[in-house]
Amino acid sequence: MPIAVRAKTRLLTLVAAALAVAGVAACDANSGPTTGGSGEVRQVTVVGSGEVQGTPDTLTANVAMEAIAADVTGAMNQSGERQQAVIDALVGAGIPREDISTTQVSLQPQFGADGTEIIGYRANNSIDVKIRELSAASQALALIVSTGGDATRINSVGYSIEDDSELIRDARARAFQDAKARAEQYAELSGLELGKVISIAESGGAAPPTPMPRGEAAMAVPLEPGQQTVGFSVTVIWELA
Repeated sequence: MPIAVRAKTRLLTLVAAALAVAGVAACDANSGPTTGGSGEVRQVTVVGSGEVQGTPDTLTANVAMEAIAADVTGAMNQSGERQQAVIDALVGAGIPREDISTTQVSLQPQFGADGTEIIGYRANNSIDVKIRELSAASQALALIVSTGGDATRINSVGYSIEDDSELIRDARARAFQDAKARAEQYAELSGLELGKVISIAESGGAAPPTPMPRGEAAMAVPLEPGQQTVGFSVTVIWELA
């Protein structure tokens, strides 16, 4: 009988020890900075923005040559020949061949009134033409139209800045300074001082070029590059002391 009592006492001791270890582990899992009391970590999160403007120096036109023929070979040959004539004319006018790139080649059947019988094929060859001399942009578009004739399709015209690295640096600096000014104001309003930066996250960049209307009507619109905006948004977290 005494042996049984000793075994039961030892079992209870082991259970109590296991519960104590579990309690310590639970405390360790919940340890870390608290949101209240003397160990509170005070911080402020702000979003700053900055924008700068620059004048575009490059125009990119997406143009296509379209042909309709009774058979596949005829449609593809006609659109290909007209597109090659346009490329040769542009290169002859001084546009580097590396600034001309094919963007799409398509071939679609054309159906009759009943929607079931194929009566021909439509071929379309599209290219992007990058024009770095903006003073020659109007002449380049006119050359494309005159060479391609009625088969010409001007899909879009957009402006861009070839090297916008300095504008991006400027916009980023303005965004950070805007964020810092906001954070300093919040610190002052709360009776605290701005401490060190905890984290920085940014977003933004050059605004995409705005395309001109699709179609030959773009030829009647004077080409003006205007201004392009480069903008940045930055989220910064500071400590408050």
